[in-house]
Amino acid sequence: MSATVLVLIGTKKGVFIAESDKTRQGWMLRGPYCETWPMNHVIGDPATGTIYGTGGNEWFGPAVWKSRDLGASWTHSSDGLAYEEGKEPVAAGWSLALAPDGLYAGVQPAGLFKSEDDGASWRHLDGLQKHPTRPEWNPGGAGLILHSLVLDPTDDKRIWVGISAAGVFYSANGGENWEPRNLGTRADFLPEGQNYPEFGQCVHCLVMAPGKPDRLYQQNHCGMYRSDDGGRNWHSIEDGLPSSFGFPAAAHPRQPDTLFLLPLNGDSTGRYVPDAKAAVWRTRDGGENWQDLRRGLPQENAYFGVLRQAMASDRLDPAGVYFGTSGGALFASADEGDSWQPIAQHLPAILSVETMVLDN
Repeated sequence: MSATVLVLIGTKKGVFIAESDKTRQGWMLRGPYCETWPMNHVIGDPATGTIYGTGGNEWFGPAVWKSRDLGASWTHSSDGLAYEEGKEPVAAGWSLALAPDGLYAGVQPAGLFKSEDDGASWRHLDGLQKHPTRPEWNPGGAGLILHSLVLDPTDDKRIWVGISAAGVFYSANGGENWEPRNLGTRADFLPEGQNYPEFGQCVHCLVMAPGKPDRLYQQNHCGMYRSDDGGRNWHSIEDGLPSSFGFPAAAHPRQPDTLFLLPLNGDSTGRYVPDAKAAVWRTRDGGENWQDLRRGLPQENAYFGVLRQAMASDRLDPAGVYFGTSGGALFASADEGDSWQPIAQHLPAILSVETMVLDN
């Protein structure tokens, strides 16, 4: 069966779409879309072909955009995407996730919204705002953002979110009630003796392993971690990596022990790839061992970063892996990271990368 592979790219100046057949050797680039709004996250629904994107800023405000024709035309709505009067206003959308009964959106300042009419209108799930720790949450470098939104594919009432810099929170009832799940993750920026708090960690990215909803991987400001019990306990898997600091992580579509990372050189030393030599790091055993994958990636003068949502895999076999850089380059691998090629360059700074594979 033939297939169309779409790489959905959110940038500081709109959405771009890279398209190929299942060989993933030749690519066509389209865009920019969404009136060049800053677009923090773009996802696709392969069942319908619909593309959703969210973004905005203090000037534009928040909105969720939608295209039913693979990007040819777009609509957007911010109806209900707001906190009640008197609270700090929603500045932007930061994350999206599809569930069987609706569409979720994470926003800045950190909160969760849900649409049950395909993005036309939104309602605030105020459990996070009512959590007793909420008055003590502090923003990370990009603000107080809900950037990671992970749903259990076997039970859509189970939701995990990553908030910078409040940590990981979990809900078992569709967002009504929440509990922090940060045991074992460090907060090196806190005073000595307070480095393992109940909340307040600066989580950078949270992803779920395929086929194991309780297997979570977390790239943190202060380390790389794995949990096998839904985030109740975390243990470090950073040994063998060139740095404990980075932003993105991408899970393999079928192998729960396979994960892809792109570490950066540190929070205060430039936040670019170590030694200015690009590499994606892969584990095949849940983080016990790591291998650096460099073939086709620049090995000198690579002073770029890769942001928290700017790395993804596709569902083909072998899996494709993709990442976008702060300098506007998009790299792709059609062989699970063994080799790489640039498929777009000179785009605006890339904020998110996701994939959608359509069977023809």
